[in-house]
Amino acid sequence: MLNNDLIRGAKAAADYIGETPRAVYHMAETGTLPVIRKGRKLYFRKSELEAAFRSEVAQ
Repeated sequence: MLNNDLIRGAKAAADYIGETPRAVYHMAETGTLPVIRKGRKLYFRKSELEAAFRSEVAQ
């Protein structure tokens, strides 16, 4: 279940949310997007990305 929810890398996350990889890096750095860091690799949870954008739209 968790494996199906994980997205590996900023490019894959960018494709998923419809942004550029650079925008994903920026949002992850500023804390706008929740990210899991393992060394130099970034992992994102689909459910958390969807929740982040749902709350942004509601405001």
